[in-house]
Order: sequence, then structure tokens, then C-alpha cells
Amino acid sequence: MKKNNVTRKELAEAVSEKLGYPLSTCSDIVDSFFDSLKSSMLDGTSVKLVHFGTFSIRDKNPRKGRNPRTGETITIQQRQIVSFRPSKKLRAKINGS
Repeated sequence: MKKNNVTRKELAEAVSEKLGYPLSTCSDIVDSFFDSLKSSMLDGTSVKLVHFGTFSIRDKNPRKGRNPRTGETITIQQRQIVSFRPSKKLRAKINGS
């Protein structure tokens, strides 16, 4: 399986090509988008991007786990995670329907 990561620089280049703005301006646009996304999630607000999906914060309860190296039983603390749920349209495109 081939691993390809999309970087902020590549996103800024794509925006620059599409809109014709300078790369530095597009980098600022991409950075401000991610800053807005991050600050909304830190406030506990879900972020819904129409036709793409929803980013939300979920609470995970504490649970028992095991250190695979030593076999020692440990308690994994309560925490919050970022959850992404793709839109129906995105899921349909990914699944080829």
C-alpha cells in the first residue's frame, strides 16, 4: 500500500494554482483555515464541512490496557480524541458508488 501524505505546502500550492494568488498568500489562507479548525475543536465545537465531513471531539472513558513489551496491566486514563465522520457524498466517492 502506497503512503502519500498531503502537506500544508502542497495544499497551499494547489490553492495557488487554482486561484492564481501568490504562494505566500495561499500559505496564509491554509494556515488560517487550520487555525480556525483547531480553535473551534479546542472550544468543544464540532466543525462540519459540507460535502466533506464533520470533525468533532469525543470523550473516551478510562479502560484497562496492557503494555505489550512487559505484559504489565495498566489503566489508560480518560481522554478526548478527534473524530472524523465523512459525509455521505465523500463515502460514496471513496466506495466507488
